[in-house]
Amino acid sequence: MTMLMHSRGPFERAPSSSGRRDIAGTGAAPTRLAAIKRFFIHALVMLAAGAALAAIMALKVVAYLPRFNYH
Repeated sequence: MTMLMHSRGPFERAPSSSGRRDIAGTGAAPTRLAAIKRFFIHALVMLAAGAALAAIMALKVVAYLPRFNYH
């Protein structure tokens, strides 16, 4: 049981695994930028897929539209 409990007092901070304290959170900035970049790349892929689907539908409409000319 002693291995599962903290050896320090209840209000003392546990030592960090890295040698320095990252108060400003600058270590998380590259991770956030990577997540934002991944999100925008996925959004761009979805927009490209939607544009391709709309182009295919437009080509089908243009191909079948002359058949409905009743003049």
